[in-house]
Amino acid sequence: MENIQHSYVEVRGLKLHVAEIGTGPVVVFLHGFPEIWYSWRHQMIALSTAGFRAIAPDYRGYGLSKMPPEPEKTTFRDLVDDLLAILDSFGIPKAFLVGKDLGVRPAYHFALLYPDRVSAVITLGVPFLLTGPEAFPRQFIPEGFYMLRWQEPGRAEKDFGRFDIKTVVKNIYILFSGSELPIAGEDQEIMDLVDPLTPLPPWFSEEDLATYATLYEKSGFRTPLQVPYRAWLEDYGVSDLEVKVPHC
Repeated sequence: MENIQHSYVEVRGLKLHVAEIGTGPVVVFLHGFPEIWYSWRHQMIALSTAGFRAIAPDYRGYGLSKMPPEPEKTTFRDLVDDLLAILDSFGIPKAFLVGKDLGVRPAYHFALLYPDRVSAVITLGVPFLLTGPEAFPRQFIPEGFYMLRWQEPGRAEKDFGRFDIKTVVKNIYILFSGSELPIAGEDQEIMDLVDPLTPLPPWFSEEDLATYATLYEKSGFRTPLQVPYRAWLEDYGVSDLEVKVPHC
């Protein structure tokens, strides 16, 4: 990873961290939770070898990017506006967007608002969804589902606060790597679903865990719990929900 370069872009008073490597057509990677730019390192290197310029930002309040002054007011629209500012700062007229998990929403939202700035959208893990409450119909979701639990202000903070940051990150990766969705019982919290003796997934090393833990110790979980979980139901304010890129 020694060839990956790191820089900062000033966006509305915040320094946002951006990793990049390579030259050629631009591919922007948008991470999920509990991820950071580092999650894309292997794909970035592969694409740079194939003749692309790979860019992976840390969202505001994530990783090496600065936390906003009021994390609880962060929205998905902030991530879209930050992406536009990053592209403008680097003089990038157009890019391929790759989004995973929560990164899918700013990728699609950006394509809705700025179709001329997007070559194509590639997404993993989450489909295109309508905005607003329709995106998350509560009546079809078990009460103990982790997303519902983490939407409650203060609940995840109390749950996570019983452990050190490294253990929280480890537990989340173990839960998210399983075959079952994390659903807690009435007398449980989400962290209680992990047996302390469960090993890390084979593709996630102790070195990876240490890297994630170090960066989450810096950022904390205030912004990551707001976006995606507590900002999930926001309305984009976009009337035309047809994604029109790539242009045919």
